Amino acid sequence: MSNLTATSTAQNSSTPIVLTIAGSDSGGGAGIQADIKAISATGSYACSVITAITAQNTLGVSAIFPIPLEHIEKQLDAVFSDLNVAAVKVGMLADSDIIKLVAAKIKHYRPAFLVVDPVMIATSGDLLLQASAIATLKSELLPLADLVTPNLPEAAALIYSEVPSDAPGMEKMVDKLRQLKLNAVLLKGGHLLDDQNSNDLLIFSNHLEQLNAPRINTLNTHGTGCTLSSAIASYLAQGNDLLCAVQLGKEYISQAIAHADQLDVGQGHGPVNHFFSGHENVR
Repeated sequence: MSNLTATSTAQNSSTPIVLTIAGSDSGGGAGIQADIKAISATGSYACSVITAITAQNTLGVSAIFPIPLEHIEKQLDAVFSDLNVAAVKVGMLADSDIIKLVAAKIKHYRPAFLVVDPVMIATSGDLLLQASAIATLKSELLPLADLVTPNLPEAAALIYSEVPSDAPGMEKMVDKLRQLKLNAVLLKGGHLLDDQNSNDLLIFSNHLEQLNAPRINTLNTHGTGCTLSSAIASYLAQGNDLLCAVQLGKEYISQAIAHADQLDVGQGHGPVNHFFSGHENVR
């Protein structure tokens, strides 16, 4: 368990640019919309490549339209050929062909940092990634990432296991996740609703860091995974090391959730409050 205090070490003289590659959420709480808010709120400049358009609100996802591959490729080339992208966050990719294209472009343009949120299942329970694409994600994209940030259902899908119901079950996932041979995995424990804390495990090949935060009693948690991974990418772009960026991201999402009830958006799982008062205190 880490007892380190997150302190930003960013020294950049200009605003770092962070690219989010993800799907659009028409309700504004997750996906590209959440990413842009989180990147902006944490002090970086956000640009985007949209991979799919969802018909979505706080109650669920009613339709998904993948963007044609040719247009995704043109978006990627337009951004990378002009903007000095310091970090990339990847979210919803929808299918195998999109995953392969994004992986190829990451290899070609070689951004300094890559954070992958393996978006498979929405907070509402809706499936956002075709089951046949999981193998492609594991073989083509995840090995390129500096950090992969699955929640418990997503991690279970990656290692073909049951979703754990308690902290010991979550800890049992660590060895199987290490077998994926990834640089680092942030296993998020937010789905363990019986736990009074929201504890995440930052898994490296030879050590483990536990990040603790009090659990906040709110239904407004739509877009938490998108927001956290985008904030981490933003802090990496600003010059922080991986552990510090994750700690800062954890502090940011905790505050965004804590202030979520200040918003009144929708009839279901509302969004977190990306622009909560005093967000500069976690930078």
